[in-house]
Amino acid sequence: MSRNLRAVLAALAFAMLLAPATPASAQGGLANAPVLLPVATDPTVAFKIAFTIGSQNDPAGKEGLAYLTATLMAEGATKKHPYPEVLRLLYPMAAGYGARVDKELITFSGRVHKDNLDAYVPMLLDAIREPAFDEADFSRIKQRTRDFIEKTLRYSSDEELGKAALYGAAFAGTPYAHISAGTAAGLEAITLEDVREFHARNFTRDAVILALGGGYDAALVERMQRELAQLPAGKPATVMSPALQAPEGRPVVIVKKPGAATAISFGFPIEARRGDRDFYALWVANSWLGEHRNSSSHLYSVIREKRGMNYGDYSYIECFPEGGNRNVPPANVPRRRQLFEVWIRPVPNDQAQFALRAAMREVESLAKNGLTQDQFELTRSFISKYSLNYAVSTEDRLGYALDDRVYGVKAPGHLDNFRRVIPTLKLAEVNAAIRKHLRPDRMWIAMVSEQADSLAARLASGAPSPMK
Repeated sequence: MSRNLRAVLAALAFAMLLAPATPASAQGGLANAPVLLPVATDPTVAFKIAFTIGSQNDPAGKEGLAYLTATLMAEGATKKHPYPEVLRLLYPMAAGYGARVDKELITFSGRVHKDNLDAYVPMLLDAIREPAFDEADFSRIKQRTRDFIEKTLRYSSDEELGKAALYGAAFAGTPYAHISAGTAAGLEAITLEDVREFHARNFTRDAVILALGGGYDAALVERMQRELAQLPAGKPATVMSPALQAPEGRPVVIVKKPGAATAISFGFPIEARRGDRDFYALWVANSWLGEHRNSSSHLYSVIREKRGMNYGDYSYIECFPEGGNRNVPPANVPRRRQLFEVWIRPVPNDQAQFALRAAMREVESLAKNGLTQDQFELTRSFISKYSLNYAVSTEDRLGYALDDRVYGVKAPGHLDNFRRVIPTLKLAEVNAAIRKHLRPDRMWIAMVSEQADSLAARLASGAPSPMK
């Protein structure tokens, strides 16, 4: 089977997983069976109510509509309660709920002690089914989102700006190109009526996936399914998986902004998917190269430990949003297209070219030479144990179980594969996966630097860049 045909079949399989089951919908029930993670000893219940839509469903010219809609649902009034009253009612329960908006999935998450279920569940359901979409809430959240894009991202978050520039370059012309929060122009164009229409059209029983974890009982499962079945019928518009080819050579995008340091990100397309043995072989290699926030990784050693250039240097085989705020991979960001990505945290401006070359050299060396037996055995042992940190709570494990459903990962699931598959891997398998998937000769590079013009000239000239 050709590589292109495999990619097409994989995309079709993913689309089939997200498509609603027509017979169930026609009967007025939910199209998707619930994801259940019972933990009898847990006195709390974790909820995840996901919809198979995301920022990729934003209409052209109104980028940010999915984000505004979901955030208004999670952080705004319902038809029964103004938002201050929502907060007042949730406070004595020590409970709450929030929304994550990613490219292909919107997930509402919450957790509550099971003694408070009767008070909590109606409030959670009202937020999803009966949001008020109040004008004051809309103005507040829209302004906050616009401030994030125009002020925080542009002027005080070089690292996230660099990542946004990388994805903007890699996915240019596709629904993946803009960040989930949208664009400044897109947000400006969105009206409250747009939000109401987007909610009615996309938050349907055909698109919802219910996930429950912890100390719930069968009655709660039945109740949640019955309540969510009251959502309107309708299938959200199908969005094709973004076509993505590695660029010719190594194009560089440089964002010019004031600052004493340069943020660097680079990456290229990768086809390994959760559930495939190849994926876990590649995870071992990536963990050796740049495990997130881990001082034992190779990039960290070469750039920070030996040269003291920056705070940290990491690599990824899946998207890893909010890397500055978390230590372990996030859940509920499933995507049909992924990048192999390297994140070089800001370095002094005069060391930017050296840092880029240092990181690229290590990726090229790994792609060419693979791991040694000692490197492989040490990292395989490490990641088999370290992966236990990826989901320490019921809510975390429920998030992974929901992702298993979306990705189509078979039981026992992605988390268990770290303990089941990785100990059985051989060095030859890992190095074969490296040769197959790591192609650093063609990549996108994004940099945020005050010295954009001189940096561009140095990169184009190939001039030496010794460290001082």
